[in-house]
Amino acid sequence: MSHAGSSIVDRHQRPLRDLRLSVTDRCNFRCRYCMPEEIFGPDYTFLPRQELLTFEEMERLVRLFVQLGVKKVRITGGEPLLRRDLPLLVRKIRRVKGVKDLALTTNAFLLDRYAVALQKAGLDRINVSLDALDDEVFANMNGGRSSVEKVLSGIDAATRAGLAVKVNMVVQKGVNDHQILPMARYFYKKGIPLRFIEFMDVGNHNGWNTDQVVSKQEILHILQEELPLEPLEPGYFGEVATRYRYRDTQTEVGIISSVTDSFCGSCTRARLSADGKLYTCLFASAGADLRGPLRAGEEDEQLLQRISGIWGKRADRYSDERAHNSPRSRQKVEMSYIGG
Repeated sequence: MSHAGSSIVDRHQRPLRDLRLSVTDRCNFRCRYCMPEEIFGPDYTFLPRQELLTFEEMERLVRLFVQLGVKKVRITGGEPLLRRDLPLLVRKIRRVKGVKDLALTTNAFLLDRYAVALQKAGLDRINVSLDALDDEVFANMNGGRSSVEKVLSGIDAATRAGLAVKVNMVVQKGVNDHQILPMARYFYKKGIPLRFIEFMDVGNHNGWNTDQVVSKQEILHILQEELPLEPLEPGYFGEVATRYRYRDTQTEVGIISSVTDSFCGSCTRARLSADGKLYTCLFASAGADLRGPLRAGEEDEQLLQRISGIWGKRADRYSDERAHNSPRSRQKVEMSYIGG
């Protein structure tokens, strides 16, 4: 029995197309909405090195996921640039036939150091997290770990290296919503796509409540007052951002609206933690262990059947359910552990 070229679907007929591959649970920032300092402080226990998947194990799993339909791989963390020799992993994944798009999500603090090596290794794209252009606001959000200038320097380095760049901004009412227009103006002039992300109830410690959500419609209204937009058609099935173009330009802006305009119905993403657990939803409570069977010597065919079985049982619709009920009080995996 061969799975080569086959595409599996879950209980809602959603195909598997995207793999988010976490390479570390560590980060050098302490963003309030992801890794607040009072929880992830000096005494916090991160994964020991021997529990992390090796690059060879990651490469093998990527090959298997591609056989089941994955076309896009995004390397995440924690902060992935903290993982030693990361360009080596990029090179390994780039060699996997069937990976059409290879991206990396980063806070860009170390990007000026690694941009050229990542591009030479075969990386296509970078997604940079930046939540404000005002240094004081940004420092307040990232736990005082970085200046805006350091991130912008990383973005410039990536652009010079020939990498495509997008910027992601998580918007919180009363925290950084006054930065929507300054961010839009800056990246409009740079010709760099910007994504505004509604503040989500990821993990268990970010103090989420609906009062802090700035909705897609509110963001659009703020933008349109100064920078008229025209809507764009989705680029592919499962695209999470509603995309627009600044009128009379080719520069894009998008809004990821997991809270007010859920896109669960077209979610094609699986997430693999740095220690080899497979999660089928960003808001999942538990993952399925792949590292154990991998290290116990399971053949590729057995692993393919294992992954197919997990995806085939998938029925996750958390954001849809949140929209119709008050969110259930339950433990969720931390975003810093499985990436965004």
